[in-house]
Amino acid sequence: MKGISAMTDERLPLYQRLRDDMLAKIAAGEWVPGEAIPTEAELTKHYGVAVGTLRKAVDTLVQDGLMKRSQGRGTFILRPNFEGSLFRFFRQVDAHGDRRIPNSRILSRQLESSPRDVANALELELSEKVIRLERIRQLDGVTLFHEEIWLPAARFEALLQIDTDDFGNLLYPFYESHCGQLIGSARETLTVETAKPKFADILGIGEDQPVVMIERLALGYDRTPLEYRRSRGAANTFRYQVDIT
Repeated sequence: MKGISAMTDERLPLYQRLRDDMLAKIAAGEWVPGEAIPTEAELTKHYGVAVGTLRKAVDTLVQDGLMKRSQGRGTFILRPNFEGSLFRFFRQVDAHGDRRIPNSRILSRQLESSPRDVANALELELSEKVIRLERIRQLDGVTLFHEEIWLPAARFEALLQIDTDDFGNLLYPFYESHCGQLIGSARETLTVETAKPKFADILGIGEDQPVVMIERLALGYDRTPLEYRRSRGAANTFRYQVDIT
């Protein structure tokens, strides 16, 4: 089928191959989050498919929260906001009870061989290098979270040349602007563990006190694993709520 990358799996239904090709365009920077994709007429001509097949492919991207239709304007690529994840589960309020986003500070940056669990998560060989970031999230000088972040060095090599003071609070826009790597989705797992001495000291809690660990695997728009992260916060600040209807 014309217009579809040879990298797509030909065993998949045509609409899924279209979807994968569209995601590959976003991952490659051909289509930019926040902007509209080409019109249906342009895309059906480009791909040589029926409009129904095209709409089915776009429907799956809309359902997954990667695109949004705007009546009269077109279909836009969404830029996911992952910063709210930690803050759904932990109370971050200042002395006045106002909810605020914690500041971030990089403690260390290292180039290392990927540990086995990290390599498995990022789908890397054990010999491949990763960049390991260690950072804390603070509010009014109080550390709320400790984070360990691993990135494939081959994709994020530019980060090794940037002063860690310049990283800022939001990493995903930083990845995009400096490395051309766009995060499209993420999968998170929550577990509870006892605080090891290092984390207890950083979080200001007693050893063996419970901490909640949020494990996140962030993926590109083409589903390539781009970041593996572990965020830990004191369990006494943890709150889970779900609405059941």
